[in-house]
Amino acid sequence: MLEWGIAARYLRSRREGFISLIAWLSLIGIALGVATLIIVMSVMNGFRAELLDRILGVSGHVVVRSADGPVADYEALAGRIVALPEVVEAVPVIEGQVMALAGNVARGALVRGVRAVDLDANDLIAGHIVEGSLDGFRNGGGVVVGSRLAGGLGLGVGDRITLVAPETNATPFGTAPRMKAWPIAAIFEVGMFEYDSGLVYAPLDGVQAFFRMNGLVAAVEVRITNPEAPEQVRRAILSLQPGLRVHDWRDTNVQFFNALEVERNVMFLILTLIILVAALNVISGLVMLVKDKRGDIAILRTMGASRGMVLRVFFLAGAAVGVIGTLAGFLLGLGFAANIEVIRQWIQALLGTELFSAEVYFLSQLPAVVDPVEVAAVVAMALGLSFLATLYPSWRAARTDPVEVLRSE
Repeated sequence: MLEWGIAARYLRSRREGFISLIAWLSLIGIALGVATLIIVMSVMNGFRAELLDRILGVSGHVVVRSADGPVADYEALAGRIVALPEVVEAVPVIEGQVMALAGNVARGALVRGVRAVDLDANDLIAGHIVEGSLDGFRNGGGVVVGSRLAGGLGLGVGDRITLVAPETNATPFGTAPRMKAWPIAAIFEVGMFEYDSGLVYAPLDGVQAFFRMNGLVAAVEVRITNPEAPEQVRRAILSLQPGLRVHDWRDTNVQFFNALEVERNVMFLILTLIILVAALNVISGLVMLVKDKRGDIAILRTMGASRGMVLRVFFLAGAAVGVIGTLAGFLLGLGFAANIEVIRQWIQALLGTELFSAEVYFLSQLPAVVDPVEVAAVVAMALGLSFLATLYPSWRAARTDPVEVLRSE
């Protein structure tokens, strides 16, 4: 208790105002460094999780195609795939680029033909219907479109959207574009700009006729229980029948997610420098404190204080700055990450500008996923740097020779 009391007295002393200022700056620096690291890591984790959920929610974890082109007898193939271990569902699908027309307005879009039962099972789409219902889709007469696409074309539920295929039809008067008008049964909004602004779901049989692929599909998309480890499922599918080509989501999106991981690691290294600079401030503040308290150290030594006691006094003084700063940063970072979307909206309203454009960042909301392991690593690193920063000044204080100090005084 004596050592704690002396350390606390040194930190609170008004005589050493400049030293106390350095201690406060060190504490604030450590707190900001820890909070910033937690917030940035959480946002990067949120980006990866949200993008992965949305990308896989539309395209599936594993995609099965035929080496010869379109997949024939897809119902039987999907049934055999679903029977495999770890497979949740197998969805026959046709997709193609089209031009979506409404009046004098045109937008590029991707039309996906799926069965009604498969769309019902897709929580990403069926769970984010904002207008209408899937009843019209189940009856085979309507399509489901993204909210931004519908808004850009000025359409609502019940209006008709015209899709124009890149292929043309031969007529006695020459070639004519292949087009078909569908009523809009429902409008979805998943929060990812690319899908909300350019995705159309249509009944599988209607898209087969539209693209002249009767009895065929482009691929069978497979969803599995563990998307992070699809190798075993890939091997099992390849063994079902010859002539299949199988790839998973990592083959398609590996560069994108690798770029996110590299950016995340670089941000971690850069922001760690904030904590390192704050730790160096702890060193400078303690060195100045030791130099100013040489007389006190000499008196304590002549009264019987051991070198270990002196070392612990200054170690506790420096460690207190690191512990309090780390705790403050921990609480600030978690609070900020938990309310980051509310804070973003408040700052946008205050500044009158858009801070998070959906066109650039793909997502309409700022995500944050706190990883307890990463938070523990950040806290441990901050405490470790803070404790290391106190060792040299504390050792220097413990090595002070009381005879020389008293002689010089």
